[in-house]
Amino acid sequence: MKTAIVTDSTAYIPKELRDRYNIKMIPLSVILGGETYREEIDISASDFYQEVKNEEKLPTTSQPSLGSFVELYEDLAKDYDAVISIHLSSGISGTYQGAIQAGDMVEGIKVFPFDSEISCMIQGFYPIYASQLAAEGMDPEKIIEKLHEMKTTVHAYFMVDDLAHLQRGGRLSAAQAIIGSLLQVKPLLHFQDKVIVPFEKIRTRKKAMKRIVEMLGREVEKGYPMQAVIIHANREEEAHQWKDELQQQYPDVEFSVSYFGPVIGTHLGEGSMGMGWSRRM
Repeated sequence: MKTAIVTDSTAYIPKELRDRYNIKMIPLSVILGGETYREEIDISASDFYQEVKNEEKLPTTSQPSLGSFVELYEDLAKDYDAVISIHLSSGISGTYQGAIQAGDMVEGIKVFPFDSEISCMIQGFYPIYASQLAAEGMDPEKIIEKLHEMKTTVHAYFMVDDLAHLQRGGRLSAAQAIIGSLLQVKPLLHFQDKVIVPFEKIRTRKKAMKRIVEMLGREVEKGYPMQAVIIHANREEEAHQWKDELQQQYPDVEFSVSYFGPVIGTHLGEGSMGMGWSRRM
């Protein structure tokens, strides 16, 4: 059985990696200045953060249309028997549900939707792994089992630089945002039960990053091979510096750097920073 691998743009897998692993990408969109942009296609992350500074009105986001899913799956049906469609957490977007609905509508190909229950390049770990398994000829049902095994080792924590973005998104009350800003609180966030929730409140950015490293260290102590990714919102230099420090501290961990693109960056804001990791399968 020949199996295609699909993910959405919020995995932020670089195009060269998507091409290398033959991963198909369906984009989410950001609406900015009255224009709709497909992220990773019409607008880059760096251009997005620059444009946001010039706009008074905050951007909004939208998931792929049902029609775009159907069109993609029907096109894949010409060359594939099955498709594993891996998407950002169903708790923060309807994209995964769109994959399910479209899968029920197309003929000639069996669709296996997978809820990553997370987003960004940590989500990207799944399609890369799935692509490797598909290339080995593994059946899609077995690949889904392997992805669920991987999920038990996935962790991610991130902080925001501006609490106002969380407040506007309903994650914090206005009072909490004001008080937190005055106290320089940098809330650590994580995904729990498919939604973003506070993990800990920490007073400074430096202490928040140190706390993330502490949790990484606990996982490293378990002794299995690991991959980790540092994710930034328009703070590339800081992210690479952090990566270099961590690579020296944990030489056996495979580190990379990624970013919060337009869709996720809309909800977190510029300056956000995070890290996620999983077992290298």
